[in-house]
Amino acid sequence: MAFWTSNITSCGSDAQCIEVKRINVSAAFFLSIEFQETGYLVYRLHKVAPGLAANRPVPVLFGEFLQETQQIGQGVQVNVGDWQNKLEANKQAFTLAFVQTQGFINDFGALSASALVDKMNTNAGGVLSPTERTALINLLGATPGDPSRRAAVLRAIAENNNLKKAEFNKAFVLMQYFGYLRRNPDDLPDHDFSGYNFWLGKLNDFNGDFIKAEMVKAFINSIEYRQRFAP
Repeated sequence: MAFWTSNITSCGSDAQCIEVKRINVSAAFFLSIEFQETGYLVYRLHKVAPGLAANRPVPVLFGEFLQETQQIGQGVQVNVGDWQNKLEANKQAFTLAFVQTQGFINDFGALSASALVDKMNTNAGGVLSPTERTALINLLGATPGDPSRRAAVLRAIAENNNLKKAEFNKAFVLMQYFGYLRRNPDDLPDHDFSGYNFWLGKLNDFNGDFIKAEMVKAFINSIEYRQRFAP
């Protein structure tokens, strides 16, 4: 807290410096190891198995995102103690529980090994290479209903580098809604995803440069966000 606060206060009264630092501090939390390994993982898991958010432009809902991110990050403080093993244990426990939820069972039911992998891969945008696809089908083997094997396949696809790259900007924009506005992009006062699509388009146009796209700036200066701190 002291470190990130000092990043901004070190600007003194230089308004332009303060503006840039606020944007960079905001982005640093999204880019942090902790978030990339917890919140962004939750986002990608739901991309592979959307559940409640099926047929929406974003794969996860605000409420489930908050709860599940806390579960994966429980007791984890990056670079403190045995944090990596704790994080790994949390991921394993979470994904094992995830594939045993009724929503997951409803979507994937008694699918064969190849059908299950193909459905997950389609949800993810076809990120698997033929070799990766075959390896995951073989991992499921003759017992594709085994929860531990399903969890391993789900996680393997969610942690695929192609998926991470493909969804990075989309997740970045969504986190502005979740983090600052504390809602889904189509919740009131919005009625659809036009705002989300606008900022995603700008971020893509500037190749992910959130400063030039003025995306973070727009959210931290928005009336909706700032009025949350008004008397």
